[in-house]
Amino acid sequence: MASRTPSAPSSAPARGDRPERPGRAAQTGRSGQSAQSGRATPTEQAAQAGRPRRRLSVDERREQLIAVALELFSHRPPEEVSIDDIAAAAGASRPLVYHYFPGKQAIYEESLRRAGRELAARFEEPADGPLSERLFRVMGRYLDFVQSHGPGFAALLRGGSVTASTNTSAVIDDVRQAAHDQILGHLALPSPSPGLRLTVRAWIANAEITSLEWLADRSVPLEELQLHLVQEFVASLTLTAAREPALAAELAGFFAGERPDGPTGKLVRDLAGLLAVPGLADALAGLAAAGTDGPEGADGADGTAAPGAAPEERAGSDRP
Repeated sequence: MASRTPSAPSSAPARGDRPERPGRAAQTGRSGQSAQSGRATPTEQAAQAGRPRRRLSVDERREQLIAVALELFSHRPPEEVSIDDIAAAAGASRPLVYHYFPGKQAIYEESLRRAGRELAARFEEPADGPLSERLFRVMGRYLDFVQSHGPGFAALLRGGSVTASTNTSAVIDDVRQAAHDQILGHLALPSPSPGLRLTVRAWIANAEITSLEWLADRSVPLEELQLHLVQEFVASLTLTAAREPALAAELAGFFAGERPDGPTGKLVRDLAGLLAVPGLADALAGLAAAGTDGPEGADGADGTAAPGAAPEERAGSDRP
């Protein structure tokens, strides 16, 4: 009696991924191409490229899907990315993606949370060196991130994405809060005033708007935009200090620590250069001199003569 040829032992599927559907191998010819389309499947393309394939664990597959989805969302608006796109880019099947995520919205939100943590981390900077130079490095990392994640984040930040939700808005709010806290930490003030907090939040909003506008046309070199954003923060900080004496006292130490070739030094030279514009120095001097008398000239805000005025001046203060 002829003996049976022993069959090869079957390999059990790993816990992470579901097994491939039966019959898939029969649809593929020896040339590594799909019998129906004549083109290599994503799995076969990976093998042909020399990438070894192995079953991924649950955590590994989930991380892979998030990374692939984030890459797609970074280069295309979220509404233009489908589950099929994510599956194809990951070399997985559509049912496998649904095995890990209930739908595109869920994987988009998880991808966004991952990107939000990365972006928030880019605001972290050691408290060494002049403040404006620290912010210059921070804004360099921020703009690199904006450049590499353009379309998806532009749609979200402008509020025009159909995938925007309460969860996605919360991610962006967390990033803004992290940036706010990091910048206040660099200022190292014991009790930041409400006015200063508002200045920082307004500057963060300005950085978002400016960077998104830059994405649209890229008409300004990236490093130039980086410098402008930092100098705008220095200008806003100075203006806030003009209204808050306590902050003005701290500003002296801030300027003392700056270097002539840093962002603040360049800003001061640019502003000083404006004084060479014909007539501008005189106009500014006139405004400064008039401001010392108060909004009502030599009189007080209530229309009475200023303290110390001569009797005839007080008498004349009632004249029209």
